[in-house]
Amino acid sequence: MEIKPLTPFLSVSPQIAEVDIGILAAQGYRAIVNNRPDGEGPDQPASAALAEAAARHGIAYRHIPVVSGKITDGDVEAFAAALAELKGPVLAFCRTGTRSTSLWALSEAWHLEPDAILRAASVAGYDLTALRPRLELRARTGALAATGAPLAPAVAHDVVVIGGGAAGLSTAASLLRRRPGLSVAIVEPSDVHYYQPGWTLVGGGVFDRRATEKPMIACIPEGARWVRAAVAAIEPERNRVLLEDGTRLGYRVLIAAPGLELHWDGIEGLRETLGRNGVTSNYLFEMAPYTWELVQTLRGGRALFTQPPMPIKCAGAPQKAMYLACDRWRSRGVLRDVTVEFHTAGAVLFGVKDYVPALMRYVQAYGVDLRLGSNLVAVDGAARKAWFAAKDEAGNAITVEREFDMLHVCPPQRAPRLIRESPLADAAGWIEVSPETLQHVRYGNVFGLGDAGSTPNAKTAAAVRKQAPVVAENVLAVLDGKGPRAVYDGYGSCPLTVERGKIVLAEFGYGGKLLPTFPRWLIDGTEPSRLAWLLKEKMLPAIYFDVMLKGREWFAAPTLLPHQPAAHEVGAACDYGPQGKVRRA
Repeated sequence: MEIKPLTPFLSVSPQIAEVDIGILAAQGYRAIVNNRPDGEGPDQPASAALAEAAARHGIAYRHIPVVSGKITDGDVEAFAAALAELKGPVLAFCRTGTRSTSLWALSEAWHLEPDAILRAASVAGYDLTALRPRLELRARTGALAATGAPLAPAVAHDVVVIGGGAAGLSTAASLLRRRPGLSVAIVEPSDVHYYQPGWTLVGGGVFDRRATEKPMIACIPEGARWVRAAVAAIEPERNRVLLEDGTRLGYRVLIAAPGLELHWDGIEGLRETLGRNGVTSNYLFEMAPYTWELVQTLRGGRALFTQPPMPIKCAGAPQKAMYLACDRWRSRGVLRDVTVEFHTAGAVLFGVKDYVPALMRYVQAYGVDLRLGSNLVAVDGAARKAWFAAKDEAGNAITVEREFDMLHVCPPQRAPRLIRESPLADAAGWIEVSPETLQHVRYGNVFGLGDAGSTPNAKTAAAVRKQAPVVAENVLAVLDGKGPRAVYDGYGSCPLTVERGKIVLAEFGYGGKLLPTFPRWLIDGTEPSRLAWLLKEKMLPAIYFDVMLKGREWFAAPTLLPHQPAAHEVGAACDYGPQGKVRRA
Protein backbone atom coordinates (compact mmCIF):
# COMPACT_ATOMS: atom_id res chain seq x y z
CA MET A 1 0.00 0.00 0.00
CA GLU A 2 1.63 3.22 -1.24
CA ILE A 3 0.02 6.25 0.47
CA LYS A 4 0.82 9.72 -0.88
CA PRO A 5 -0.35 12.85 1.01
CA LEU A 6 -1.82 15.68 -1.06
CA THR A 7 -2.86 17.77 1.96
CA PRO A 8 -2.95 17.13 5.73
CA PHE A 9 -6.62 16.20 5.20
CA LEU A 10 -6.38 14.01 2.06
CA SER A 11 -4.04 11.29 0.83
CA VAL A 12 -4.30 9.11 -2.26
CA SER A 13 -3.13 5.63 -3.17
CA PRO A 14 -3.46 2.87 -5.74
CA GLN A 15 -5.93 0.02 -5.16
CA ILE A 16 -6.16 -1.16 -1.55
CA ALA A 17 -7.15 -4.59 -0.22
CA GLU A 18 -9.39 -5.55 2.68
CA VAL A 19 -6.39 -6.32 4.87
CA ASP A 20 -5.04 -2.79 4.33
CA ILE A 21 -8.03 -1.20 6.06
CA GLY A 22 -6.89 -2.32 9.50
CA ILE A 23 -3.51 -0.72 8.82
CA LEU A 24 -5.23 2.51 7.74
CA ALA A 25 -7.22 2.51 10.97
CA ALA A 26 -4.02 2.08 12.97
CA GLN A 27 -2.50 5.03 11.11
CA GLY A 28 -5.42 7.23 12.11
CA TYR A 29 -7.43 7.44 8.89
CA ARG A 30 -11.09 8.23 9.51
CA ALA A 31 -12.57 7.79 6.04
CA ILE A 32 -12.00 6.06 2.69
CA VAL A 33 -13.22 7.15 -0.76
CA ASN A 34 -13.21 4.50 -3.49
CA ASN A 35 -13.13 6.04 -6.99
CA ARG A 36 -12.96 2.78 -8.89
CA PRO A 37 -16.02 1.14 -10.51
CA ASP A 38 -16.58 -2.49 -9.52
CA GLY A 39 -15.36 -5.06 -12.01
CA GLU A 40 -12.72 -2.81 -13.55
CA GLY A 41 -9.90 -5.28 -12.93
CA PRO A 42 -9.50 -8.97 -12.06
CA ASP A 43 -7.47 -8.31 -8.89
CA GLN A 44 -9.93 -5.78 -7.51
CA PRO A 45 -11.95 -6.43 -4.33
CA ALA A 46 -15.65 -5.59 -4.52
CA SER A 47 -16.72 -2.24 -3.09
CA ALA A 48 -19.19 -4.00 -0.78
CA ALA A 49 -16.38 -6.09 0.75
CA LEU A 50 -14.27 -2.98 1.35
CA ALA A 51 -17.28 -1.20 2.90
CA GLU A 52 -17.79 -4.10 5.32
CA ALA A 53 -14.12 -4.09 6.28
CA ALA A 54 -14.22 -0.32 6.83
CA ALA A 55 -17.31 -0.65 9.05
CA ARG A 56 -15.54 -3.30 11.16
CA HIS A 57 -12.73 -0.83 11.83
CA GLY A 58 -14.97 2.18 12.41
CA ILE A 59 -13.92 3.98 9.23
CA ALA A 60 -16.42 5.90 7.08
CA TYR A 61 -16.63 4.69 3.48
CA ARG A 62 -17.84 6.30 0.25
CA HIS A 63 -17.98 4.72 -3.21
CA ILE A 64 -17.81 7.36 -5.96
CA PRO A 65 -17.02 5.30 -9.09
CA VAL A 66 -15.40 7.23 -11.94
CA VAL A 67 -14.96 5.75 -15.41
CA SER A 68 -11.28 5.74 -16.36
CA GLY A 69 -10.47 8.64 -18.67
CA LYS A 70 -13.91 10.26 -18.31
CA ILE A 71 -14.08 12.48 -15.22
CA THR A 72 -17.36 14.39 -15.43
CA ASP A 73 -18.70 17.49 -13.69
CA GLY A 74 -20.90 15.27 -11.56
CA ASP A 75 -17.94 13.12 -10.49
CA VAL A 76 -16.05 16.17 -9.25
CA GLU A 77 -19.04 17.60 -7.41
CA ALA A 78 -19.74 14.24 -5.75
CA PHE A 79 -16.12 13.98 -4.66
CA ALA A 80 -16.11 17.52 -3.26
CA ALA A 81 -19.39 16.88 -1.42
CA ALA A 82 -17.98 13.70 0.14
CA LEU A 83 -14.87 15.49 1.39
CA ALA A 84 -17.05 18.22 2.88
CA GLU A 85 -19.02 15.61 4.84
CA LEU A 86 -16.21 13.34 6.01
CA LYS A 87 -13.88 13.76 8.95
CA GLY A 88 -10.22 13.40 8.09
CA PRO A 89 -7.69 12.19 7.50
CA VAL A 90 -9.24 10.73 4.32
CA LEU A 91 -7.70 8.24 1.90
CA ALA A 92 -8.99 8.26 -1.68
CA PHE A 93 -7.94 5.52 -4.08
CA CYS A 94 -8.43 4.15 -7.60
CA ARG A 95 -6.32 1.83 -9.76
CA THR A 96 -3.20 4.02 -9.56
CA GLY A 97 -4.33 7.07 -7.57
CA THR A 98 -4.44 9.25 -10.70
CA ARG A 99 -8.23 9.57 -10.89
CA SER A 100 -8.47 10.41 -7.19
CA THR A 101 -5.74 13.03 -7.54
CA SER A 102 -7.46 14.51 -10.61
CA LEU A 103 -10.77 14.70 -8.75
CA TRP A 104 -9.09 16.54 -5.88
CA ALA A 105 -7.33 18.92 -8.29
CA LEU A 106 -10.54 19.83 -10.12
CA SER A 107 -12.52 20.21 -6.90
CA GLU A 108 -9.90 22.64 -5.53
CA ALA A 109 -9.36 24.68 -8.73
CA TRP A 110 -11.97 27.31 -7.86
CA HIS A 111 -9.84 28.64 -4.98
CA LEU A 112 -6.29 27.34 -5.55
CA GLU A 113 -3.95 28.46 -8.33
CA PRO A 114 -3.35 25.78 -11.02
CA ASP A 115 0.41 25.99 -10.43
CA ALA A 116 -0.05 25.18 -6.74
CA ILE A 117 -2.33 22.24 -7.54
CA LEU A 118 0.03 20.82 -10.17
CA ARG A 119 2.97 21.25 -7.80
CA ALA A 120 1.22 19.36 -4.99
CA ALA A 121 0.24 16.57 -7.36
CA SER A 122 3.79 16.35 -8.71
CA VAL A 123 5.25 16.05 -5.21
CA ALA A 124 2.91 13.10 -4.68
CA GLY A 125 4.17 11.54 -7.92
CA TYR A 126 1.28 12.43 -10.27
CA ASP A 127 1.85 14.48 -13.42
CA LEU A 128 -1.40 16.34 -14.13
CA THR A 129 0.07 18.77 -16.65
CA ALA A 130 -2.54 17.83 -19.27
CA LEU A 131 -5.24 18.89 -16.81
CA ARG A 132 -4.06 22.51 -16.72
CA PRO A 133 -6.63 23.87 -19.24
CA ARG A 134 -9.48 22.46 -17.17
CA LEU A 135 -7.99 23.80 -13.96
CA GLU A 136 -7.66 27.26 -15.51
CA LEU A 137 -11.22 27.14 -16.81
CA ARG A 138 -12.42 26.10 -13.35
CA ALA A 139 -10.47 28.95 -11.78
CA ARG A 140 -12.05 31.49 -14.18
CA THR A 141 -15.63 30.25 -14.23
CA GLY A 142 -16.02 27.90 -11.30
CA ALA A 143 -17.11 25.23 -13.77
CA LEU A 144 -15.64 22.33 -15.67
CA ALA A 145 -15.42 21.78 -19.39
CA ALA A 146 -18.80 20.43 -20.47
CA THR A 147 -17.27 17.39 -22.11
CA GLY A 148 -15.38 16.34 -19.02
CA ALA A 149 -12.34 15.85 -21.25
CA PRO A 150 -9.05 17.75 -21.12
CA LEU A 151 -8.69 20.64 -23.53
CA ALA A 152 -4.98 20.10 -24.14
CA PRO A 153 -3.97 18.52 -27.46
CA ALA A 154 -2.65 14.99 -27.50
CA VAL A 155 1.01 14.62 -26.53
CA ALA A 156 2.66 13.11 -29.60
CA HIS A 157 5.33 10.39 -29.73
CA ASP A 158 6.90 8.34 -32.49
CA VAL A 159 5.95 5.17 -30.61
CA VAL A 160 3.58 4.55 -27.72
CA VAL A 161 3.94 1.21 -25.91
CA ILE A 162 1.01 -0.08 -23.84
CA GLY A 163 2.36 -2.23 -21.04
CA GLY A 164 5.52 -2.34 -18.93
CA GLY A 165 5.75 -6.13 -18.84
CA ALA A 166 8.32 -8.30 -20.56
CA ALA A 167 6.90 -7.63 -24.04
CA GLY A 168 6.58 -3.86 -23.79
CA LEU A 169 9.93 -3.22 -22.12
CA SER A 170 11.90 -5.61 -24.36
CA THR A 171 10.47 -4.12 -27.54
CA ALA A 172 11.08 -0.54 -26.39
CA ALA A 173 14.67 -1.42 -25.51
CA SER A 174 15.21 -3.09 -28.89
CA LEU A 175 13.79 -0.04 -30.67
CA LEU A 176 16.00 2.41 -28.80
CA ARG A 177 19.11 0.32 -29.39
CA ARG A 178 18.41 0.49 -33.11
CA ARG A 179 17.41 4.16 -33.11
CA PRO A 180 18.44 5.98 -29.89
CA GLY A 181 16.74 9.29 -30.72
CA LEU A 182 13.28 7.78 -31.16
CA SER A 183 10.48 9.31 -29.07
CA VAL A 184 9.10 6.31 -27.13
CA ALA A 185 6.51 6.44 -24.33
CA ILE A 186 5.78 3.38 -22.18
CA VAL A 187 2.39 3.52 -20.47
CA GLU A 188 2.39 1.39 -17.32
CA PRO A 189 0.64 2.09 -13.99
CA SER A 190 2.60 -0.34 -11.79
CA ASP A 191 5.75 0.76 -10.00
CA VAL A 192 7.06 -2.82 -9.74
CA HIS A 193 8.13 -5.22 -12.49
CA TYR A 194 7.94 -8.96 -11.87
CA TYR A 195 9.92 -11.87 -13.28
CA GLN A 196 6.86 -14.06 -13.46
CA PRO A 197 8.58 -17.27 -14.68
CA GLY A 198 10.26 -17.40 -11.27
CA TRP A 199 7.04 -17.74 -9.32
CA THR A 200 6.84 -21.49 -9.91
CA LEU A 201 10.25 -21.84 -8.27
CA VAL A 202 9.09 -19.65 -5.37
CA GLY A 203 6.18 -22.07 -4.93
CA GLY A 204 8.68 -24.94 -5.07
CA GLY A 205 10.93 -23.50 -2.39
CA VAL A 206 13.78 -22.69 -4.79
CA PHE A 207 13.57 -18.91 -5.25
CA ASP A 208 13.05 -16.16 -2.71
CA ARG A 209 10.03 -14.13 -3.83
CA ARG A 210 12.02 -10.90 -3.56
CA ALA A 211 14.37 -12.09 -6.32
CA THR A 212 11.49 -11.95 -8.80
CA GLU A 213 10.72 -8.22 -8.48
CA LYS A 214 12.44 -4.96 -9.34
CA PRO A 215 11.35 -1.32 -9.27
CA MET A 216 9.75 -0.43 -12.60
CA ILE A 217 11.95 2.64 -12.93
CA ALA A 218 15.03 0.36 -13.00
CA CYS A 219 13.54 -1.59 -15.92
CA ILE A 220 12.50 1.33 -18.15
CA PRO A 221 14.94 1.50 -21.10
CA GLU A 222 17.23 4.51 -21.26
CA GLY A 223 15.72 7.13 -23.53
CA ALA A 224 12.11 6.04 -23.04
CA ARG A 225 9.50 8.15 -21.26
CA TRP A 226 7.59 6.30 -18.52
CA VAL A 227 3.96 7.40 -18.34
CA ARG A 228 2.80 6.05 -15.01
CA ALA A 229 -0.89 5.71 -15.77
CA ALA A 230 -3.41 3.18 -17.02
CA VAL A 231 -4.86 3.25 -20.53
CA ALA A 232 -8.62 3.83 -20.54
CA ALA A 233 -9.24 3.40 -24.28
CA ILE A 234 -7.46 2.88 -27.59
CA GLU A 235 -8.46 5.11 -30.52
CA PRO A 236 -6.64 3.69 -33.56
CA GLU A 237 -8.74 5.72 -36.00
CA ARG A 238 -7.22 8.85 -34.42
CA ASN A 239 -3.74 7.43 -33.73
CA ARG A 240 -3.99 7.98 -29.99
CA VAL A 241 -4.69 6.35 -26.62
CA LEU A 242 -6.77 7.80 -23.79
CA LEU A 243 -5.33 7.62 -20.27
CA GLU A 244 -7.36 7.28 -17.08
CA ASP A 245 -6.90 10.96 -16.18
CA GLY A 246 -8.22 12.06 -19.58
CA THR A 247 -4.81 12.72 -21.15
CA ARG A 248 -4.46 11.63 -24.77
CA LEU A 249 -1.18 10.33 -26.15
CA GLY A 250 -0.72 10.53 -29.90
CA TYR A 251 1.49 8.10 -31.79
CA ARG A 252 2.86 7.33 -35.22
CA VAL A 253 3.07 3.64 -34.27
CA LEU A 254 1.37 1.84 -31.39
CA ILE A 255 2.76 -1.28 -29.72
CA ALA A 256 0.09 -3.07 -27.68
CA ALA A 257 1.56 -5.41 -25.05
CA PRO A 258 -0.81 -5.25 -22.06
CA GLY A 259 -0.48 -8.90 -21.01
CA LEU A 260 -3.51 -11.02 -20.20
CA GLU A 261 -6.12 -11.19 -17.47
CA LEU A 262 -6.37 -13.97 -14.89
CA HIS A 263 -10.09 -14.68 -14.80
CA TRP A 264 -10.48 -15.81 -11.17
CA ASP A 265 -14.24 -15.29 -11.27
CA GLY A 266 -14.45 -17.85 -14.08
CA ILE A 267 -14.39 -20.51 -11.34
CA GLU A 268 -17.28 -20.27 -8.89
CA GLY A 269 -16.17 -19.70 -5.29
CA LEU A 270 -12.47 -19.47 -6.08
CA ARG A 271 -11.83 -15.82 -5.29
CA GLU A 272 -13.42 -16.14 -1.84
CA THR A 273 -11.14 -19.00 -0.75
CA LEU A 274 -7.90 -18.25 -2.58
CA GLY A 275 -5.03 -18.05 -0.11
CA ARG A 276 -6.74 -20.07 2.61
CA ASN A 277 -8.39 -23.46 3.15
CA GLY A 278 -5.53 -25.12 1.27
CA VAL A 279 -6.31 -23.30 -2.01
CA THR A 280 -3.38 -21.60 -3.75
CA SER A 281 -1.95 -20.56 -7.12
CA ASN A 282 1.59 -19.79 -8.30
CA TYR A 283 0.01 -17.42 -10.83
CA LEU A 284 -0.13 -14.75 -8.11
CA PHE A 285 2.97 -13.14 -6.63
CA GLU A 286 1.39 -13.13 -3.18
CA MET A 287 0.28 -16.79 -3.35
CA ALA A 288 3.50 -18.56 -4.39
CA PRO A 289 4.90 -18.62 -0.80
CA TYR A 290 1.58 -20.11 0.37
CA THR A 291 2.03 -22.90 -2.17
CA TRP A 292 5.38 -23.76 -0.62
CA GLU A 293 3.88 -23.58 2.87
CA LEU A 294 1.20 -26.10 1.87
CA VAL A 295 3.76 -28.40 0.26
CA GLN A 296 5.93 -28.26 3.37
CA THR A 297 3.13 -29.00 5.82
CA LEU A 298 1.08 -31.59 3.93
CA ARG A 299 1.69 -35.07 5.34
CA GLY A 300 -1.09 -36.96 3.62
CA GLY A 301 -4.45 -36.64 1.91
CA ARG A 302 -5.42 -35.53 -1.58
CA ALA A 303 -3.65 -32.82 -3.59
CA LEU A 304 -5.32 -31.53 -6.73
CA PHE A 305 -3.55 -29.58 -9.49
CA THR A 306 -5.58 -28.01 -12.30
CA GLN A 307 -5.13 -26.60 -15.79
CA PRO A 308 -7.93 -24.76 -17.67
CA PRO A 309 -8.58 -24.65 -21.42
CA MET A 310 -5.97 -22.95 -23.57
CA PRO A 311 -4.72 -20.33 -24.13
CA ILE A 312 -2.95 -19.68 -20.85
CA LYS A 313 0.30 -18.08 -19.76
CA CYS A 314 3.03 -20.76 -19.73
CA ALA A 315 1.16 -23.98 -20.40
CA GLY A 316 3.69 -25.99 -18.40
CA ALA A 317 3.39 -23.99 -15.16
CA PRO A 318 0.51 -26.06 -13.68
CA GLN A 319 2.53 -29.23 -14.22
CA LYS A 320 5.71 -27.70 -12.84
CA ALA A 321 3.92 -26.87 -9.59
CA MET A 322 2.84 -30.50 -9.31
CA TYR A 323 6.22 -32.03 -10.14
CA LEU A 324 8.09 -29.85 -7.62
CA ALA A 325 5.51 -30.64 -4.92
CA CYS A 326 5.77 -34.37 -5.60
CA ASP A 327 9.56 -34.23 -5.55
CA ARG A 328 9.45 -32.52 -2.17
CA TRP A 329 6.94 -35.02 -0.77
CA ARG A 330 9.13 -37.86 -2.05
CA SER A 331 12.21 -36.41 -0.35
CA ARG A 332 10.24 -36.08 2.91
CA GLY A 333 9.01 -39.67 2.63
CA VAL A 334 5.30 -38.75 2.55
CA LEU A 335 4.53 -39.08 -1.18
CA ARG A 336 3.06 -42.55 -0.63
CA ASP A 337 0.51 -40.97 1.73
CA VAL A 338 -0.51 -38.22 -0.73
CA THR A 339 -2.99 -38.91 -3.53
CA VAL A 340 -2.01 -36.57 -6.38
CA GLU A 341 -4.42 -35.75 -9.21
CA PHE A 342 -3.73 -33.60 -12.25
CA HIS A 343 -6.92 -32.28 -13.83
CA THR A 344 -6.40 -30.72 -17.25
CA ALA A 345 -9.09 -29.53 -19.61
CA GLY A 346 -6.91 -30.63 -22.53
CA ALA A 347 -6.95 -33.97 -24.29
CA VAL A 348 -3.19 -34.49 -23.86
CA LEU A 349 -0.63 -33.89 -21.12
CA PHE A 350 1.41 -31.47 -23.26
CA GLY A 351 0.68 -30.01 -26.68
CA VAL A 352 3.98 -31.00 -28.34
CA LYS A 353 4.18 -34.80 -28.51
CA ASP A 354 8.01 -35.04 -28.48
CA TYR A 355 8.09 -34.02 -24.81
CA VAL A 356 5.25 -36.23 -23.59
CA PRO A 357 7.22 -39.49 -23.04
CA ALA A 358 9.64 -37.91 -20.56
CA LEU A 359 6.79 -36.16 -18.73
CA MET A 360 4.74 -39.34 -18.54
CA ARG A 361 7.63 -41.15 -16.87
CA TYR A 362 7.45 -38.60 -14.05
CA VAL A 363 3.67 -38.79 -13.89
CA GLN A 364 4.01 -42.54 -13.37
CA ALA A 365 6.97 -42.29 -10.99
CA TYR A 366 5.07 -39.88 -8.75
CA GLY A 367 1.90 -41.95 -8.93
CA VAL A 368 -0.13 -39.05 -10.38
CA ASP A 369 -3.74 -39.77 -11.32
CA LEU A 370 -3.93 -38.02 -14.71
CA ARG A 371 -7.43 -36.72 -15.47
CA LEU A 372 -7.64 -35.50 -19.09
CA GLY A 373 -10.65 -33.49 -20.22
CA SER A 374 -11.37 -32.41 -16.63
CA ASN A 375 -11.96 -28.68 -16.08
CA LEU A 376 -12.32 -27.03 -12.64
CA VAL A 377 -15.62 -25.11 -12.47
CA ALA A 378 -16.32 -24.53 -8.75
CA VAL A 379 -14.64 -24.59 -5.34
CA ASP A 380 -15.94 -24.66 -1.76
CA GLY A 381 -12.84 -23.98 0.28
CA ALA A 382 -14.42 -24.31 3.69
CA ALA A 383 -15.82 -27.73 2.78
CA ARG A 384 -12.57 -28.69 0.97
CA LYS A 385 -14.46 -29.70 -2.16
CA ALA A 386 -13.94 -28.98 -5.86
CA TRP A 387 -16.12 -29.70 -8.89
CA PHE A 388 -14.93 -30.51 -12.40
CA ALA A 389 -16.70 -30.55 -15.76
CA ALA A 390 -15.86 -33.81 -17.51
CA LYS A 391 -17.38 -36.51 -19.74
CA ASP A 392 -18.30 -40.09 -19.00
CA GLU A 393 -17.29 -43.06 -21.14
CA ALA A 394 -20.27 -42.45 -23.41
CA GLY A 395 -19.22 -38.85 -23.99
CA ASN A 396 -21.97 -37.32 -21.87
CA ALA A 397 -21.21 -34.16 -19.89
CA ILE A 398 -20.93 -34.82 -16.15
CA THR A 399 -19.81 -32.96 -13.02
CA VAL A 400 -17.28 -34.73 -10.81
CA GLU A 401 -16.88 -33.82 -7.13
CA ARG A 402 -13.48 -34.22 -5.47
CA GLU A 403 -12.45 -33.58 -1.86
CA PHE A 404 -9.00 -32.11 -1.29
CA ASP A 405 -6.44 -31.20 1.33
CA MET A 406 -4.50 -29.00 -1.10
CA LEU A 407 -5.68 -27.41 -4.34
CA HIS A 408 -3.32 -25.62 -6.73
CA VAL A 409 -5.33 -23.70 -9.33
CA CYS A 410 -4.33 -22.35 -12.70
CA PRO A 411 -7.15 -19.88 -13.46
CA PRO A 412 -8.80 -19.45 -16.86
CA GLN A 413 -7.26 -16.56 -18.77
CA ARG A 414 -8.36 -13.99 -21.35
CA ALA A 415 -7.33 -10.72 -22.94
CA PRO A 416 -7.70 -7.60 -20.77
CA ARG A 417 -10.97 -5.70 -21.01
CA LEU A 418 -9.07 -2.80 -22.57
CA ILE A 419 -8.32 -5.02 -25.57
CA ARG A 420 -11.58 -7.00 -25.63
CA GLU A 421 -13.58 -3.78 -25.93
CA SER A 422 -11.23 -2.07 -28.41
CA PRO A 423 -11.18 -2.00 -32.22
CA LEU A 424 -7.97 -4.06 -32.08
CA ALA A 425 -9.72 -7.24 -30.87
CA ASP A 426 -10.54 -10.33 -32.89
CA ALA A 427 -13.68 -12.39 -32.26
CA ALA A 428 -12.07 -14.03 -29.22
CA GLY A 429 -10.91 -10.72 -27.74
CA TRP A 430 -7.17 -10.95 -28.53
CA ILE A 431 -5.13 -8.38 -30.50
CA GLU A 432 -5.62 -9.48 -34.09
CA VAL A 433 -2.14 -9.59 -35.63
CA SER A 434 -0.33 -11.36 -38.42
CA PRO A 435 1.32 -14.49 -36.95
CA GLU A 436 4.52 -13.72 -38.87
CA THR A 437 5.02 -9.95 -38.75
CA LEU A 438 2.94 -9.23 -35.60
CA GLN A 439 1.42 -6.25 -37.44
CA HIS A 440 -2.28 -5.67 -36.84
CA VAL A 441 -4.36 -7.01 -39.70
CA ARG A 442 -6.50 -3.85 -40.01
CA TYR A 443 -4.32 -1.05 -38.61
CA GLY A 444 -0.96 -0.96 -40.31
CA ASN A 445 0.70 1.25 -37.69
CA VAL A 446 -0.29 -1.00 -34.78
CA PHE A 447 1.67 -4.03 -33.58
CA GLY A 448 0.76 -6.51 -30.87
CA LEU A 449 2.90 -9.03 -29.02
CA GLY A 450 3.14 -10.94 -25.80
CA ASP A 451 0.32 -12.66 -23.98
CA ALA A 452 -2.49 -10.51 -25.44
CA GLY A 453 -1.65 -11.29 -29.06
CA SER A 454 -3.71 -13.60 -31.25
CA THR A 455 -0.68 -15.60 -32.42
CA PRO A 456 -1.15 -19.38 -31.94
CA ASN A 457 2.07 -19.86 -29.95
CA ALA A 458 2.89 -20.59 -26.33
CA LYS A 459 2.40 -17.50 -24.17
CA THR A 460 5.80 -17.39 -22.47
CA ALA A 461 8.55 -14.87 -21.74
CA ALA A 462 10.74 -16.88 -24.09
CA ALA A 463 8.28 -16.21 -26.90
CA VAL A 464 8.55 -12.48 -26.14
CA ARG A 465 12.34 -12.77 -26.39
CA LYS A 466 11.93 -13.68 -30.08
CA GLN A 467 8.92 -11.45 -30.77
CA ALA A 468 10.42 -8.18 -29.50
CA PRO A 469 13.19 -7.91 -32.14
CA VAL A 470 10.68 -8.76 -34.87
CA VAL A 471 8.37 -5.96 -33.77
CA ALA A 472 11.28 -3.53 -33.36
CA GLU A 473 12.45 -4.14 -36.93
CA ASN A 474 8.96 -3.88 -38.35
CA VAL A 475 8.03 -0.75 -36.39
CA LEU A 476 11.07 1.05 -37.77
CA ALA A 477 10.18 -0.12 -41.26
CA VAL A 478 6.69 1.34 -40.94
CA LEU A 479 8.07 4.60 -39.52
CA ASP A 480 10.33 4.77 -42.57
CA GLY A 481 7.40 4.16 -44.92
CA LYS A 482 8.40 0.61 -45.78
CA GLY A 483 6.74 -2.77 -45.40
CA PRO A 484 7.53 -5.18 -42.53
CA ARG A 485 10.09 -7.83 -43.36
CA ALA A 486 11.06 -9.40 -40.02
CA VAL A 487 9.22 -12.67 -39.35
CA TYR A 488 8.38 -14.59 -36.17
CA ASP A 489 8.45 -18.39 -36.35
CA GLY A 490 6.24 -19.02 -33.32
CA TYR A 491 9.14 -19.82 -31.00
CA GLY A 492 8.24 -20.48 -27.40
CA SER A 493 10.00 -22.24 -24.57
CA CYS A 494 8.74 -23.99 -21.47
CA PRO A 495 11.36 -25.26 -19.01
CA LEU A 496 9.34 -28.08 -17.41
CA THR A 497 10.78 -28.52 -13.92
CA VAL A 498 10.16 -32.22 -13.34
CA GLU A 499 12.19 -32.46 -10.13
CA ARG A 500 14.55 -30.27 -8.14
CA GLY A 501 17.70 -30.33 -10.25
CA LYS A 502 16.24 -31.50 -13.58
CA ILE A 503 14.28 -29.83 -16.37
CA VAL A 504 12.73 -30.95 -19.64
CA LEU A 505 13.55 -27.92 -21.80
CA ALA A 506 10.71 -27.71 -24.31
CA GLU A 507 11.44 -25.34 -27.21
CA PHE A 508 9.12 -25.28 -30.19
CA GLY A 509 7.46 -23.09 -32.79
CA TYR A 510 4.36 -23.00 -34.92
CA GLY A 511 2.90 -26.42 -35.63
CA GLY A 512 4.89 -28.02 -32.79
CA LYS A 513 8.16 -27.85 -34.72
CA LEU A 514 11.13 -28.33 -32.39
CA LEU A 515 13.34 -25.22 -32.26
CA PRO A 516 16.17 -26.02 -29.83
CA THR A 517 18.58 -23.22 -28.93
CA PHE A 518 21.43 -25.58 -28.06
CA PRO A 519 22.81 -28.61 -29.91
CA ARG A 520 21.35 -31.92 -28.79
CA TRP A 521 24.68 -33.16 -27.45
CA LEU A 522 24.67 -30.26 -25.00
CA ILE A 523 20.99 -30.21 -23.98
CA ASP A 524 18.51 -32.78 -25.30
CA GLY A 525 15.28 -30.94 -24.64
CA THR A 526 13.18 -34.07 -24.86
CA GLU A 527 14.90 -35.58 -21.81
CA PRO A 528 15.41 -34.32 -18.23
CA SER A 529 18.61 -32.29 -17.98
CA ARG A 530 20.69 -30.97 -15.08
CA LEU A 531 22.29 -28.38 -17.36
CA ALA A 532 18.82 -27.05 -18.24
CA TRP A 533 18.11 -26.75 -14.50
CA LEU A 534 21.32 -24.75 -14.04
CA LEU A 535 20.22 -22.48 -16.89
CA LYS A 536 16.80 -21.95 -15.32
CA GLU A 537 17.91 -21.51 -11.70
CA LYS A 538 21.17 -19.61 -12.05
CA MET A 539 21.17 -17.84 -15.41
CA LEU A 540 17.66 -17.05 -16.65
CA PRO A 541 16.78 -14.36 -14.07
CA ALA A 542 19.94 -12.42 -14.97
CA ILE A 543 19.37 -13.02 -18.68
CA TYR A 544 15.82 -11.74 -18.28
CA PHE A 545 16.63 -8.49 -16.41
CA ASP A 546 20.09 -7.69 -17.80
CA VAL A 547 19.84 -8.99 -21.36
CA MET A 548 16.28 -9.30 -22.62
CA LEU A 549 14.87 -6.17 -20.93
CA LYS A 550 17.92 -4.22 -22.06
CA GLY A 551 17.36 -5.02 -25.73
CA ARG A 552 20.34 -7.37 -26.04
CA GLU A 553 19.13 -10.00 -28.48
CA TRP A 554 21.25 -13.02 -27.63
CA PHE A 555 20.08 -16.01 -29.69
CA ALA A 556 17.09 -13.88 -30.74
CA ALA A 557 18.15 -11.95 -33.84
CA PRO A 558 15.13 -11.69 -36.15
CA THR A 559 14.92 -13.37 -39.54
CA LEU A 560 14.70 -10.69 -42.24
CA LEU A 561 13.10 -11.33 -45.60
CA PRO A 562 14.24 -9.41 -48.69
CA HIS A 563 12.82 -5.90 -48.58
CA GLN A 564 9.16 -5.80 -49.56
CA PRO A 565 8.14 -2.27 -50.59
CA ALA A 566 5.09 -0.80 -48.93
CA ALA A 567 2.15 -0.17 -51.20
CA HIS A 568 2.68 3.57 -51.42
CA GLU A 569 6.17 2.86 -52.82
CA VAL A 570 4.89 0.81 -55.75
CA GLY A 571 1.18 1.65 -55.97
CA ALA A 572 0.31 -1.99 -55.42
CA ALA A 573 -2.27 -3.94 -53.47
CA CYS A 574 -2.08 -2.38 -50.02
CA ASP A 575 -1.34 0.94 -48.37
CA TYR A 576 -1.93 2.74 -45.09
CA GLY A 577 -4.69 5.29 -44.70
CA PRO A 578 -4.35 8.57 -42.81
CA GLN A 579 -5.21 6.87 -39.53
CA GLY A 580 -2.88 3.93 -40.14
CA LYS A 581 -5.78 1.77 -41.30
CA VAL A 582 -4.95 -0.78 -43.98
CA ARG A 583 -6.65 -0.19 -47.33
CA ARG A 584 -6.71 -2.98 -49.85
CA ALA A 585 -7.41 -2.65 -53.55
